[in-house]
Amino acid sequence: PHPQPEREGMFHHGTGLNLTSRQYTAPIAGYYTFTATLHIVCREQRRKEQPYRGNHKKVLICVQSHCQHNSNLETVSQLESGGELFTISVTGVLYLQAGQYASVFVDNAAGSPLTVQSGSDFSAILLGV
Repeated sequence: PHPQPEREGMFHHGTGLNLTSRQYTAPIAGYYTFTATLHIVCREQRRKEQPYRGNHKKVLICVQSHCQHNSNLETVSQLESGGELFTISVTGVLYLQAGQYASVFVDNAAGSPLTVQSGSDFSAILLGV
């Protein structure tokens, strides 16, 4: 039996995805393709006298919560001036040992309040061992 989706329209096949911890745990060692698409609301907190300097957001998929360069997937997006809602995606292949997990992180260096909207997704598919 497969776990039931939390809401209509959600596809959940297999036992590796934990919706509570928001982590995918590899059932066997192998190469996995990961994809995350996040719909993010960003509300800038700046004073009127401060000019807009650009706002970069980074989304990463990391193994065991370690986000070192060359051992994760990442993409960077710049939020345009005045924009509040944007979509950012990251995809690629990572090797996981059996029992290792991967999860999605948002690097919010600017410190602006962020909210990940419903309709965002995260998937993992075993390519091969």
